Amino acid sequence: MPSKRLLKWRATVTYLILLLFLSLILTLAIGPVYISPTEILEVFCWKIGILNSPPRKVYVNIILQLRLPRILFGFIIGASLSVSGMVMQALFRNPMASPYVIGVSSGSALGAAIAMNMLPSIIGIYTTPAVAFLTGLFTLILVYNLARVEGRLRTDTLLLAGIAVSYFFSAIISILVWIMAQERHQIVLWLMGGLWGADWIKIDVITPITFIGLAVTYMFAKDLNAMLLGEETAQSLGTNVELTKKTLLVTSALMISASVSFSGMIGFVGLVVPHVMRLLVGPDHRILIPSSALAGGIFLAWSDALARVLMEIPVGVVTAISGVPFFIYLLKRRRSVRSL
Repeated sequence: MPSKRLLKWRATVTYLILLLFLSLILTLAIGPVYISPTEILEVFCWKIGILNSPPRKVYVNIILQLRLPRILFGFIIGASLSVSGMVMQALFRNPMASPYVIGVSSGSALGAAIAMNMLPSIIGIYTTPAVAFLTGLFTLILVYNLARVEGRLRTDTLLLAGIAVSYFFSAIISILVWIMAQERHQIVLWLMGGLWGADWIKIDVITPITFIGLAVTYMFAKDLNAMLLGEETAQSLGTNVELTKKTLLVTSALMISASVSFSGMIGFVGLVVPHVMRLLVGPDHRILIPSSALAGGIFLAWSDALARVLMEIPVGVVTAISGVPFFIYLLKRRRSVRSL
């Protein structure tokens, strides 16, 4: 790798990490009770033993028990959704592919809704993510097979199949909402997507899933680069195309289902962030994967901060408001390119 490109990549990741820590401090300050960055740093210094005198107890509880788990949860969920969307865009070679558009989010949401309201907690807190993973994986396989025509994957058919399956599962979820009268309000809020249920237990569950998924995805970075040239070219370059596709699709389904089962349906993160980072850092997945993960976490953390300011509205509403115009922009751009 040329040294100039390596230095540029290191600088990009360094800037994103610094922006991540800056976002952590600033979003911790935002809320019904404003806490200055100085007081936030005092709480952290006291927690790790640098300061002997404890800060005000009310600030300690607000930061460590309420805001910090929620913000870290947003970082993790955002990274999962962003990298999953990037993987689908690469595998399907379509910038409009994302967990939300392809229907995986709806499939995972259906499984999570069934697990939360109709199934016993067989394996405790892991029950909902496990069921969401199975239904999300089933949705991905279903859409993938519907989009294959004569053994080849057609991206236009893929989008249509994903939208159709997504609407079908959304209809089933609506039936569940209608039947479950007592839990109706809770299900509706969960479907809108939010981080208000974040706690340290959920972070302990989803963190290893996310980091394992990111590590596995990065292991296939060079294979994803080769597949940008087409499956036949990638095969001639030594890439096991089928193994790459199956491994990454299962990995993406695992990260999506874990995210959806805990935070609900947060759309457009996997569509907007990977595309923006691809424009900024280029198509090489060796830098695109870590930059998309960091940018996705930053984007969702700030979206949640805005949601908290706007009377605690669901963060999925904020991401949709920002994502829909971008989706329309992609449609117009693809139309203009085809007309040339």
